[in-house]
Amino acid sequence: MRNILIVAGGAVAVVAIAAGVYFGTRPTAPEAAPVAVAATSTDAKALLAILPSDHVMGDPKAPITMIEYASLTCPHCAHFNTTELPEIEKKWVQTGKVKLIYRDFPLDQVATKAAQLAECAGNDKYYAVLDMMFRGQGSWAVAQDPIAELSKSLRIAGMGDNEVKACLANDQVANGVIADYRGGETLGVNSTPTIFVNGEQFKGARTLEEFDALFTKLSK
Repeated sequence: MRNILIVAGGAVAVVAIAAGVYFGTRPTAPEAAPVAVAATSTDAKALLAILPSDHVMGDPKAPITMIEYASLTCPHCAHFNTTELPEIEKKWVQTGKVKLIYRDFPLDQVATKAAQLAECAGNDKYYAVLDMMFRGQGSWAVAQDPIAELSKSLRIAGMGDNEVKACLANDQVANGVIADYRGGETLGVNSTPTIFVNGEQFKGARTLEEFDALFTKLSK
C-alpha cells in the first residue's frame, strides 16, 4: 500500500522545495545544538510518551522514542519525510530500535484539513497517506483548490468524495488535530519540523548522519 500511494502522490515535492513555495508556513533554520525540553510539568511529561491518539510506527516498546511535529504544507517537513525518514525507518524503526510518532502542527488551514484527511484514512493507512501527501505536496498544496486536488489522490486509499466531506465535517477529527497542535505548543514547538528524541528537542533541518549518530549513542 505504501508503494502504491507513493506512485499516486508523485515525486513532485522536490520541485516546490527548490522553488521555495511555502504556502503560508514559516521557514525554519537548523540550530547548532539540541535544546533540552524542560519537562517539569505533568502535561509535558505525558506528551513525551505515547498518547492514546498517537499512530505509532514500529515497535511500541522500542527504547528510543522519536516524536515529529510537522505541517503537511511545510516544504522542510516534506523534504525530511521523503529523504531522511525512509532511511531512518529502514535502519532504526524496522529493526526495533526506534518508534516513530507523527503529530500534527499545522501552520495554515490547508494543512489542518489535510491532517484531518490523513487521520480519516485509518490507522493501517495513516503513514502511507502521510507519505503520499508529502511526496505530492508540490502539486496539491499550490493548486487553486488544494483539498480538491489532494482528494483525487486519496481515492486510491479508499476515500471518495463522500468520505472526504464527512471527514472534514467531523468535529472529533478536527479537535484531534487541534489537540496535537496545542500539545506541541505546550512542549515549546513554534516551527516545523520539530523533533523530540527521548525528550530532547531538535528544531529545523537535521541530516541523516546526525540522527544515526544520536541513535547509535542512545542504543549503547
